[in-house]
Amino acid sequence: MPLDAKVLVVDDDVVTRACLVDYFAAEGYDVRESATAEDAEQQLATEMVDLVLLDIRLPDIDGFEVASRLRNNRRTADIPIIFLTDKRTRASRLKGLELGADDYITKPFSPRELTSRVKAVLRRVDSVGSSSEGIINVDERLVIDFAKREVYVDKKLVKLRPTEYRLLYHLVNNAGWVLTYDQILSRVWGYEYQ
Repeated sequence: MPLDAKVLVVDDDVVTRACLVDYFAAEGYDVRESATAEDAEQQLATEMVDLVLLDIRLPDIDGFEVASRLRNNRRTADIPIIFLTDKRTRASRLKGLELGADDYITKPFSPRELTSRVKAVLRRVDSVGSSSEGIINVDERLVIDFAKREVYVDKKLVKLRPTEYRLLYHLVNNAGWVLTYDQILSRVWGYEYQ
């Protein structure tokens, strides 16, 4: 984890937001905050962050829509997103993960567990983002540009969610080797998802 990792907390609840800002600042993070989706999008238009903690219930646009917009914007597509919400249904959890969230945590939550999950996500992203290998021609149809985090099939850019990209990255970098379930789980999702 970068020592001064920037975290954007997007939550309309003043108390929750203040607690998260205080807690993450005390842990050494550079914390930004926003009470609305519009404000969060304006902040991300001018400044990049390392991770977004995102509530689903926001006053202007729901968090699912925010996540979708972040994933569909080339500039913000790779920013890790952790949903932090009181929506506990399986359908909500699945929707969040299908939109490309890196984690989904329900309220109330343990600050220590949340910090551990944030560190795990940042470690996984950092290990994938640190590749200096450049372009790999897997075959005549598949080309991967690790420097730009782009994947091409038949010369067409394919959009991958961050988790899909991490999985591809680890499979390609271990070509010819058998990766066990535990190895893939720890490198792509982390052991907390067993």
